[in-house]
Amino acid sequence: MRLPTAIKLHKASKTLELEYAPGERYLLSAEFLRVHSPSAEVQGHGNPVLQTGKLHVGLERIEPAGQYALKLCFDDGHDSGLFTWDYLEQLSQRHDALWNDYLAALASAGKSRDPDESVVKLML
Repeated sequence: MRLPTAIKLHKASKTLELEYAPGERYLLSAEFLRVHSPSAEVQGHGNPVLQTGKLHVGLERIEPAGQYALKLCFDDGHDSGLFTWDYLEQLSQRHDALWNDYLAALASAGKSRDPDESVVKLML
């Protein structure tokens, strides 16, 4: 288990910055973190639930959870997932593949990152 040497919440850009070593820095968007939350609501007890309409979600705050994780509190009210240090490192290192898989799942389901698009589709 590697611990980040620095953790910064950038509210304006809606990103979480994790630094592990000089030159090893990762920026994870709030949307990316929200749709990959380790919570039961998202992971579905082994049957993941596709998260849609999270394009504009932000992070309100981060809180330590003991010595092993961070609790991320999102501005859509979601705050039940504990992001372990190992999971955060995995998300950082596999970001591009995980993001592409997420975008493909959205497209396959005919869903959108934009919450306003879902409303428009319902009204049609």
